[in-house]
Amino acid sequence: MFISLLKKELFIEFRSREVILSMLIFGLSIILAFAFTTNVSKIIVLNYAPGMFWIMILFVTTLGVHRSFTYEKNFDAFSLLISAPIDRGLIYLSKWISGTIFLTVMEIIIIIPFFKFLLLDLPSNFILFSVTSILINFAIMSVASLVAGISMRANLSEVLVPILFFPLVSPVIIAATKISSGVLFGDPYQLWQIWLLIIVSVIVIFPLAGYTLFDFITEE
Repeated sequence: MFISLLKKELFIEFRSREVILSMLIFGLSIILAFAFTTNVSKIIVLNYAPGMFWIMILFVTTLGVHRSFTYEKNFDAFSLLISAPIDRGLIYLSKWISGTIFLTVMEIIIIIPFFKFLLLDLPSNFILFSVTSILINFAIMSVASLVAGISMRANLSEVLVPILFFPLVSPVIIAATKISSGVLFGDPYQLWQIWLLIIVSVIVIFPLAGYTLFDFITEE
């Protein structure tokens, strides 16, 4: 059943492309704003680049995760979904995995413009940068999917999502910045190991909480 729910999420998105396109356009707009409003040396930009990148991902994720629940909210289709004889926790897991896929696809497209517009070189250890970024994506979306599920039925869900999401995901964004900085500057693994452990802890805790609590979250 989980595979069927995941296929549904992927099929709807890759047919309409609403989530990925909205995230991509918003992300490119932020990159251009960064690129054309900074007039400092390359070293200073490099120091702030990891933070700028993950702040951009934070705002893009907020937009994308809200859009991902819009399909079910329209015409109250979510009520039909939860009335089906399925484990409601699987709905959360499908949203989490599909959201991570969409976020990763968006980053693959946007990573080159980010470094090129800011006149920065790509990370020398690009494989390590990619692997850690994917882990961070899993952590971010585990929080975002849970928050979006909680606020979906609210009348002002567009406002409630960032209010709940930003405080909860702040440790993840801080850890992501520290990890990316360590990878970009070639720091030893021991210097940013603790931040990676925070990311792994979030990946374990929030999906378990989401799977366990989503049955109660979806109740009227």
